[in-house]
Amino acid sequence: RGMDAAGLTLKLLLVGDSAVGKSSLLLRFTDGAFEPCLKPTIGVDFKVKKMVVDGHAVQLAIWDTAGQERFRTLTPSYYRGAQGVVLVYDVTRKDTFAGLESWLNELEMYTKSNTVKMLVGNKTDKPDREVERREGLQFARKRSLLFIETSAKTQDGVQHAFEELVIKMLQTPGLWDKSTEKWGVQLMESSAQQDKSLCGAYCPLS
Repeated sequence: RGMDAAGLTLKLLLVGDSAVGKSSLLLRFTDGAFEPCLKPTIGVDFKVKKMVVDGHAVQLAIWDTAGQERFRTLTPSYYRGAQGVVLVYDVTRKDTFAGLESWLNELEMYTKSNTVKMLVGNKTDKPDREVERREGLQFARKRSLLFIETSAKTQDGVQHAFEELVIKMLQTPGLWDKSTEKWGVQLMESSAQQDKSLCGAYCPLS
């Protein structure tokens, strides 16, 4: 099969500690908006974004997970079938950088080895930085993750981050071209869209 990515749905996850800006990144990327006071995500939020990358039309099904510990029990089932993961930390909070280790352990447990992972240092617009760019880069290199710094507020790096991730996903053989897996993602996506009305009651972003 050639690289016929038309109608291709890729499942992406956003993970990371609470309040690192996962929902803000998602809102900026999908809606081009920024809200300074987003409420914490309860459980999981879901958005679909169509984009053309390197001439391929791709639909991204993006799952935004809650960072709070008490919702962690929800997440393993959401890892299933994910082809890409965005691991977010806040460059102004060293503790969110230190927390990456446990997120990576979880990803190793629940995702396939060829799942594309990107490390994102968010909130670069803030002056009180606690994690230097080179620290993020070193961490990413050591664990073979893609790396980028972003600001959901100023939009800096956001589009680029998702594009890089999708390009890498399209270049990874066996990640998306098995029709059975593709259907799995598409079925999940359509059922998730049916659940959208339910979602309205408790997802701050929908």
